[in-house]
Amino acid sequence: MLHPRRSAQDVLLCDSCETFPLQCHCELCQINLCTNCVGKHLLDSSKRHNVVPFKQKKSTPNYPECPTHADKHCELYCEDCDVPVCSTCISDKHRGHILYDVLEKLGSKTQGLQNDLEELETRISPRYEEMASDVQTEKAKLETNYEKLTTAADQQEEIWHREITAIVNQVKSDIAEMKTKHMAALDKNTDEITHSITELKQMILNLKAILESNDISLISTYKSRNNEFRRLPPKVRVTLPSFSPQKINTDQLREMFGSLSPLSINTEEHGDTMKSPEAVPPTPVKPMKSPEAVSSPPVKPMKSPEAVSSPPVKPLLDEPRLTATIDTGYGEWKLYSVSCLNEDQVWTCGDNKTMKLLNLQSKLLTSIQTESGIRPWDIAVTRDGDLVYTDCNTVNIVKNKQIQTVITLQGWRPRYVCSTASDDLLVTMISDDKTQSKVARYSGSTETQSIQFDDQDRPLYSSDYNDKYISENRNLDICVADRTAKAVVVVNQSGKLRFRYTGHPSNTKQSFTPAGITTDSQSHILTAECRYNGSIHILDQDGQFLRYIHCDLHSPYRLCVDIRDNLFVAEYLTAKVKKIQYL
Repeated sequence: MLHPRRSAQDVLLCDSCETFPLQCHCELCQINLCTNCVGKHLLDSSKRHNVVPFKQKKSTPNYPECPTHADKHCELYCEDCDVPVCSTCISDKHRGHILYDVLEKLGSKTQGLQNDLEELETRISPRYEEMASDVQTEKAKLETNYEKLTTAADQQEEIWHREITAIVNQVKSDIAEMKTKHMAALDKNTDEITHSITELKQMILNLKAILESNDISLISTYKSRNNEFRRLPPKVRVTLPSFSPQKINTDQLREMFGSLSPLSINTEEHGDTMKSPEAVPPTPVKPMKSPEAVSSPPVKPMKSPEAVSSPPVKPLLDEPRLTATIDTGYGEWKLYSVSCLNEDQVWTCGDNKTMKLLNLQSKLLTSIQTESGIRPWDIAVTRDGDLVYTDCNTVNIVKNKQIQTVITLQGWRPRYVCSTASDDLLVTMISDDKTQSKVARYSGSTETQSIQFDDQDRPLYSSDYNDKYISENRNLDICVADRTAKAVVVVNQSGKLRFRYTGHPSNTKQSFTPAGITTDSQSHILTAECRYNGSIHILDQDGQFLRYIHCDLHSPYRLCVDIRDNLFVAEYLTAKVKKIQYL
């Protein structure tokens, strides 16, 4: 506010008395004075005042007062401590530090401040506003997308409801049809019995009449029909149907319903990171080196290590447990393969053309015969629960009991097969001339990868008709049990050899003869050693032996693991499948 005695037309007044026009200026104290107040101002002998006519006033900044030394102004700047200092400070705490003239340093910093302000206002702040607007747009898109996902889930729910209703109605219709047939058979039997009863009653009446008549003629002509009626009419026996509800596999239902792709939230640097504007650099300030100045090298910031996450661990049991035994009915030495549909049902195949789906109670749930009429080489189950099998030169898939040939080979014959996490098929195969073996990956009917040689162009697998069983590990390694090579051969996803496992070093009595192979959720590799008193070898994902599984196994041949890490072992000798808990 203006002084009451001042107006826009008044001259500037003295800062001390605010009465008379200013005429002088003290450069030390940075105040304006009239001639009357100059004398009073100079009476303060504790400061070295420098009073000059106001017109000769220099345009200098206001030096800050030293917080440590009273009545001292900071005319220097300490580079090491990044603070203004007075002349007394130099010989105190700032001895040996690099010093600048505070006015020159101020000029340099002021230019930097001006440049920063201009960049913030004209370039950086608008970009942040733009980014904020983009985020709001993204949020709007997010709302729309998640509404679509919810709608898709609702639509799938309606489809499932319709399908379940249709299935239930069909079962009810079948029940009603069975009941009608059952009742019709009983009604027919009732009619036959009723007719016979009517005849019997009439015969009884006739016999009584003959006996009462005492008529020789009637008695002599009578012919007995008792033999005819001694044989009672057949009794209709209908076995009442029963309903066997399947145990609901929640995990399998969840997979069948559909799955969301994983949520991925990442931050990334902008490819168009703004560069600093090329401004005119301020005039460099030459430092003044105070006595005993010591320079120190810059300290580099330490990088924090990246966090490594580990999946939940299921420890191995001290003693694996046999929890179920399934009799497949193929006969001794005639069970060739097993593959899990779920924790209660397994597909099996043997020495004939029939593949069987059995439950833990050995009950046959369904069966499929190969289209070629010969026995399958191998079977597998896809992520969708469809059965896959190989035979002469084809790979086939069974959907709703309908067989579709998805791969037909020329020059090669498929042997063993597994379904991968990406729903591809991995197939081991042998050339027609029995000189080459390889693993091929198929997406549908298209071969997308061929794995045959190592980095030195040496064959990875033995080249004969002996079995080469295959499984994909959870870390996407491809694991092959090669019986002829007496080794488990493991390559990575790109087909590069990682390691070979040739058995536990302590076993020197018998050679390692791997047969079936499978993997579990812990990326363990399990392989069967096919002897009469054979065992299962458990390896870690790097091929290190962990332990054996025995469980009184007889010639363990083929293996599979369900979604709960239960191990199913097909015994070649007994034609039984044993379910084992080992985690």
